[in-house]
Amino acid sequence: MGSRTPLFSEHERLGARIVPFGGWDMPLHYGSQLDEHHAVRQQAGVFDVSHMRPVDIQGADALAFLQRLLANDVAKLKQPGKALYSCMLNADGGVIDDLICYYLGPNRYRAVVNAATADKDLAWIRACVEGTSVSIHSRDDLAMLAVQGPQARTKVLPLLPGALQEPARALKPFFAAEQGDWLVGRTGYTGEDGFEIMLPATEVGDLWRALLAAGVAPAGLGARDTLRLEAGMNLYGQDMTEEVGPLESGLEWTVAFEPQERDFIGRSALEAQRASGDLREFIGLLLTGRGVLRSHQPVLVDGQPVGEVTSGGFSPTLQRSIALARVQPGIGDQCAVDIRGKAVPARVVKPPFVRHGKALIALE
Repeated sequence: MGSRTPLFSEHERLGARIVPFGGWDMPLHYGSQLDEHHAVRQQAGVFDVSHMRPVDIQGADALAFLQRLLANDVAKLKQPGKALYSCMLNADGGVIDDLICYYLGPNRYRAVVNAATADKDLAWIRACVEGTSVSIHSRDDLAMLAVQGPQARTKVLPLLPGALQEPARALKPFFAAEQGDWLVGRTGYTGEDGFEIMLPATEVGDLWRALLAAGVAPAGLGARDTLRLEAGMNLYGQDMTEEVGPLESGLEWTVAFEPQERDFIGRSALEAQRASGDLREFIGLLLTGRGVLRSHQPVLVDGQPVGEVTSGGFSPTLQRSIALARVQPGIGDQCAVDIRGKAVPARVVKPPFVRHGKALIALE
């Protein structure tokens, strides 16, 4: 049995199928993963993501510390509430975790790390912080909901604390508004608009029930995975790992090599990788033959393996099988994937596949 979020009894009451995930007992779906996927693309869905770990980073050296800890440039966060996405790397340039970092005010930041890596992340952060004027506070008292879809913000706003409603309404993408222990960010992991809401665990049940009463559909891990795959968003442990860094995972845009004097952990390894000219490419695949793409399937050109699928599955929006894959550079726009010993044709495309409910790739 894994850990349980404050909403576990709500999931049981709704008849959710519970599965282990990152040390937690989490809802896979509430009856139909397909219906939940379409609800997010067409109206609004809510995910219990209370297994994610908010970590507050504060103190006089907080900015300098984060400039060393993260591959992206935290100094770009000049306006309170602004957020950025970054990888936290090891010395070899591999990804310890990917995370969102929020600037909350002078010397105050919040990172939100993945559930399966939270304990490892905290140990790494605390080891790196030694000798600095920085405090690290794991916010285990908070829960987190992600409300996503074209109607999500309209549904959420009336249910927020009164003082938070107008600041939340005015948010631009990748900004957050704070009120007491509530933090509402216009962020997400589905390719749709919406909010990610951190709030006291003691209050999350009331918000969950109010969202469902407002017509927001509960959605589980299954729909979350198909939505993020359509949106071309990486999953830690599949698309990038401690052995595979951002430059080979389609995440070079999250690495800030300027200013040159910023010596973030993993920088020298990434610079050596760039200089080698031997980096693999991270691509999207659209299966044109019959079958379903899955992680670890070999990608073939002229019958020879040139890489492998990192994340794959059936796209409910496109009604086609899609994947992310890491391959040798320059394979062209046609390939095949080894599915149970059969070379099935596929087309190389550029992710994302779907954003804001619309296909971004040609299906013909």
